[in-house]
Amino acid sequence: MVSTPLPETTTRSDSRTIHRPLRVVAIATTLVSVLLILFAVPWWTLVISGTQWPTAIVALGTAAFVITLVGLPVTLVSSHGRRHLDWAGLIGDSVLGIIWVLFVWSVLGNIARLALGSMGVADPVRSRSVATAVVLVTAVLLIWGNREAMRIPRIKYVDVTLPRLGRGLDGTRVVAVTDTHFGPINRTKWSLGVAAAVNELRPDIVAHVGDIADGTVEQRRVQAAPLATMDAGLARVYVTGNHEYLGEAQGWLDYMDSIGWKTLHNDHIVVERGGDRLVVAGVDDATAKSAKLSGHGANFDDALAGVDPGLPVLMLAHQPKQVFESEAAGVDLQIAGHTHGGQIWPFNFLVRLDQPTVHGLSRHGARTQLYTSRGSGFWGPPFRIFAPSEITVITLHSA
Repeated sequence: MVSTPLPETTTRSDSRTIHRPLRVVAIATTLVSVLLILFAVPWWTLVISGTQWPTAIVALGTAAFVITLVGLPVTLVSSHGRRHLDWAGLIGDSVLGIIWVLFVWSVLGNIARLALGSMGVADPVRSRSVATAVVLVTAVLLIWGNREAMRIPRIKYVDVTLPRLGRGLDGTRVVAVTDTHFGPINRTKWSLGVAAAVNELRPDIVAHVGDIADGTVEQRRVQAAPLATMDAGLARVYVTGNHEYLGEAQGWLDYMDSIGWKTLHNDHIVVERGGDRLVVAGVDDATAKSAKLSGHGANFDDALAGVDPGLPVLMLAHQPKQVFESEAAGVDLQIAGHTHGGQIWPFNFLVRLDQPTVHGLSRHGARTQLYTSRGSGFWGPPFRIFAPSEITVITLHSA
């Protein structure tokens, strides 16, 4: 007897339709929960706990936290959504950085509060002392962190030996700039300073390793224009970062082409000196495929197509976690950015959950090395705390 299969009660498209709202609800719930925790801990530490402030201070403090809590997502959506309102971005990004620092030091303050309690210090002196210390430390760190974010990056010197590099290319200087993130704050003067600093280093190769800007070419053209003045003896090369795919990836590739940079859009070039050659390759960011732009998506096979297998390879790939593909492809050195070194401590520990490294030189497998830059600019909050920016000078040495 042949049984007739029962009709499916839910088609694949129906299943997607059902699960999509559930996923949106789950994401929204997570974001709201995180936001509430970020605000609740500082509010409790500064306003409530055992401080016993007068009623008027409690009311004003609570009102300030509630208004800021409601306003933060509004400004962030207005700035990073389709409207790209820079004034909203400046406010929202700054508040996000402030509340993160307040949250971190409130947590640490409460640990100190427990310690003071164990030593017999009673409230309200104990809690008021902690609240005052948290505010003072936060203020000092934010002022210093803003200066660190807005300054011309320090020069970081790194020596890397590539056993397959020919003697003719020994001493080749690769200057890496990454994560400039031109955005709501007009940093044209900063951009000019970065370009001047790069040119003073007299690089053989200049590499921009992605995340030029937050926004379109039209919005950030003035800030990005000094990139055209950067000079190099052998090559100027660029690859996309994840933020290009939040805005206008192809537009930035076209722009960099127009000002004389070689865009390594899953592509490579070969540079030569003293009779020896080096392959300089680059791939799209790891998020490129999800952007669903035709012809975009990290492809190491395309990037290295036709390469002489005996030549050393310098790979530009924005995210450190792309090193696993670099290793499989036999790359000698990958330069990455993306992490910002955590940008605002202790966010570096969260970054480490997603990336194999946060900063510095590391080895992966028998051949592949990875250098992860802290980045030259900053994203979002205009602060860098215990994660200084850098322009990296990588000097390549033969064995």
